[in-house]
Amino acid sequence: MAAEVLDTIVEAETPEGIVLELRPAGLTVRLYAFVVDWLIRLVALNVALLPLSQMGGLGIAIALVLYFVLEWFYPVVFELTRSGATPGKRVFSIKVVMDSGLPVTPAAALTRNLLRVADFLPLAFGCAIVSMLTRRDGKRLGDLAAGTIVVHEQPGVLRPHLDVVPLAPVAPLPVRDQSAVIALAARASTLTVARLDELAALAAAVSGDRGRQGPEVTRRVLGVAQWLVGYRQ
Repeated sequence: MAAEVLDTIVEAETPEGIVLELRPAGLTVRLYAFVVDWLIRLVALNVALLPLSQMGGLGIAIALVLYFVLEWFYPVVFELTRSGATPGKRVFSIKVVMDSGLPVTPAAALTRNLLRVADFLPLAFGCAIVSMLTRRDGKRLGDLAAGTIVVHEQPGVLRPHLDVVPLAPVAPLPVRDQSAVIALAARASTLTVARLDELAALAAAVSGDRGRQGPEVTRRVLGVAQWLVGYRQ
């Protein structure tokens, strides 16, 4: 039981049955990220208020709309970017992903952020704090409803015998195809070179190498897996 409590690794299973390991972000680092994002929004709002204050009633109306947008859509927009993180989260190398380890979807990003209202109750994010402190995966109510989790960045999805460079897929991939490519990368270190090349050839279309096979193709396919989990450097 003690080992389970102390373990900060959460296992995520892909549709193919491959288990990935995620490191949930705790309350402290998420609080720091929240403060950074709050300061960014505060500065942006105050800068905008300087000219708006000279516009009378129209300026007040625009300021209210801007406040609404910054408060509710600032995190959604940034979480849907390639990094899966707001500027505050990027500072502390954490990001939002689905429970499966895949990039967050628009519906999930919107749900988890709209439910900040519930997380705020009864006062000062009381529900969110209690939830994050009592769960191994550090989820708040919004995460539970959206099927998301905030995790620490992991540099690389397993780099086997090749020096892998993150590579964007040549076309948007369905969730099932994303899972398959990530699952292949997760198994890479357990496969022989020949078997890895063979399996990578089946997924070669994601890197624009359909019909080809070999180390270079494998390198690019695994690079796509790196890109899908948010490792873009």
